[in-house]
Amino acid sequence: MQRATITGTGSAVPDRVLTNHDLERMVDTSDEWVTTRTGIKERHIAGDGEFTSTFATRAAEGALQMAGVRADELDQIIVATVTPDFPFPATACIVQHNLNATKAAAFDISAACSGFLYGLSLADKAIRCGAASKILVIGAEVLSRIVDWTDRNTCCLFGDGAGAVVVEAREGESGILSTHIHSDGSYWELLCQRGCGNRNPATQKTLDDRLIYISMQGNEVFKLAVRAMEEVAHEALNTNNLTVADIDLFIPHQANRRIIDAIGKRLGLDGDKVYINLERYGNTSGASIPLALDEANRSGRIKKGDLLLFDAFGGGLTWGSVLLRWQS
Repeated sequence: MQRATITGTGSAVPDRVLTNHDLERMVDTSDEWVTTRTGIKERHIAGDGEFTSTFATRAAEGALQMAGVRADELDQIIVATVTPDFPFPATACIVQHNLNATKAAAFDISAACSGFLYGLSLADKAIRCGAASKILVIGAEVLSRIVDWTDRNTCCLFGDGAGAVVVEAREGESGILSTHIHSDGSYWELLCQRGCGNRNPATQKTLDDRLIYISMQGNEVFKLAVRAMEEVAHEALNTNNLTVADIDLFIPHQANRRIIDAIGKRLGLDGDKVYINLERYGNTSGASIPLALDEANRSGRIKKGDLLLFDAFGGGLTWGSVLLRWQS
């Protein structure tokens, strides 16, 4: 059977690191307050002249090198982001140019923290139906530019970076087993950026009203995230007649340590099967799962034949899961 198989991973983050102690000098917070509530100790912040495409390109180069795939062999480039370089053109088109991926169709998708899994779902479908054989899927964000650095409840949460995978058509039992994506727009106001779209265009009033920044109702998002991520994890397992005991590594969206711990407990997963790097990167939205995947892959945490489960939840509201058998 031909499946969509991840053959290369890559990631990139800014050099600048902002610790909780640095935040103490910027806003009314403390390392203890942030760590206790989120599990985050530090995050990477983009500098001048660094953009979403900067990190997307670097992550892509690492994934292509690992896969042994040339950029001009790619059929598609999919970039999942809510912080594109521009409203248009798509950041994926800029990445295509940077890579010289001459024949790749390039486009962005906006599904917030679930974006990378939405991208994998699209890549899986394109490969299964024979429309493509080599696809680059990237999750990339520079969230620091839409964070309100005077709001201690949100500014401590987010970081910048990118993760990428090369997905190829391969015969065999390894690869993506199934993808599951969902959304519920009735909750859109719980997690959003109200300004800079055509509903609230960029004006002095938009800036004064702080509509350009991330707005989040954290407690409500927490409750919905835990329930949705648990349900979509079981959906993936049930679809493939597998159980939680079959999972070798669970890589959830790295949003908040309390959310990750709650999901792990509800699923009955042993702690050593849950991959967490949140403390060093914060919430990088669509970049968090591919960034964690690349780290786990390059450190030897993933072995050939391992069963991996990805699980995410984000603004929209959106959520999803991907179940795959690892091959490298």
